[in-house]
Amino acid sequence: MELIQMLKALGDDTRLRMINILSHGDLCVCEIEVVLGISQSNASRHLNKLMNAKLVTYYKEAKYVYYKINEETINKHNFLKEIIEKELCNIDNLNNDYENLKKFKNDGMCCESIEKYKNNKTT
Repeated sequence: MELIQMLKALGDDTRLRMINILSHGDLCVCEIEVVLGISQSNASRHLNKLMNAKLVTYYKEAKYVYYKINEETINKHNFLKEIIEKELCNIDNLNNDYENLKKFKNDGMCCESIEKYKNNKTT
């Protein structure tokens, strides 16, 4: 049953996009939403499905929740490692997401700067 959940989770474009950017490092949900251009509720919904499939895990740091690839699951299923390391880079829109992630990080963006921007936008 676990394998079926994983395959179903990977069958969605947004979740594949999340796995792709998370394969490059841990990210907060606010960073994921900015990099992928999706809403916070949409990001959270998809992250929950990835967590239920044991593909992603999380940890808390201060007031932020960071998501990361569940290395235990990936190492347990070699085909997942193969997909993440060798196949995702062959999909154009996933390469665009990775470029967005690099620009985001190169511009010094992080949870704090996103929160500050959102607070200034609403006041």
